Amino acid sequence: MVALSASGRTAATRIVRAVVIDDDERLLGVIKRGLRLHGFEVTTFADPQEGLTFLESRPADVVVLDVMMPDLDGVSLCRCLRQTKATPILMLSARDTVPDRILGLESGADDYVTKPFEIAELAARLRALVRRTERDNAEEKLTYGDLVIDVRRHQVTRGGKPISLTPTEYRLLEYFMRNPEAVLARDAVLLSVWGYEGGESNFLDVHVGHLREKLEAGGLPRLIQTVRAFGYALQKD
Repeated sequence: MVALSASGRTAATRIVRAVVIDDDERLLGVIKRGLRLHGFEVTTFADPQEGLTFLESRPADVVVLDVMMPDLDGVSLCRCLRQTKATPILMLSARDTVPDRILGLESGADDYVTKPFEIAELAARLRALVRRTERDNAEEKLTYGDLVIDVRRHQVTRGGKPISLTPTEYRLLEYFMRNPEAVLARDAVLLSVWGYEGGESNFLDVHVGHLREKLEAGGLPRLIQTVRAFGYALQKD
């Protein structure tokens, strides 16, 4: 059961372009009506291949994918999108096990919501994802050793070589770069990057793991250190 909220859109909130892909057409209708009440512009697809084709040529602020779909499942679709798109992705699933969540996050998703869910929560999570991808246009660079973030351009380099990051990986790295050498508690990272704390224990580990793989490509030394039983720190060995 998905609950619709009676609240309407707020005048100060900009319209967010959302694309929702789910083979359950009844659920698509509920999500479309609900998100429109919350000020979203919503395009829906019951056919995942049609949704992928649309996204390859049309812009979107955020994408919602169902995990279980015929022919092209949500995990495979997410991986396809991540090859060319950095658009925030939220995955929906009736499965709530840790392995299922990890699989969704490892495919490149930025957030994961299990069914049933409240439309108001879905809308809030989507807006949070969009807000976190919008950055100040002021010229700014963050540097730690040979690692550099050009904040205005959202570009990351290490040793002068560009590194391609998803929006979530970028936010996570920026948070570490703004707090170099500091030991950061897990809940503090979750709250600052995702907007909530006390989430699934593997959630943060998966994203840090992906970020490390990209930062350490080619055998480069580790910069994000694990502080046992506490969190992480951006430190040189």
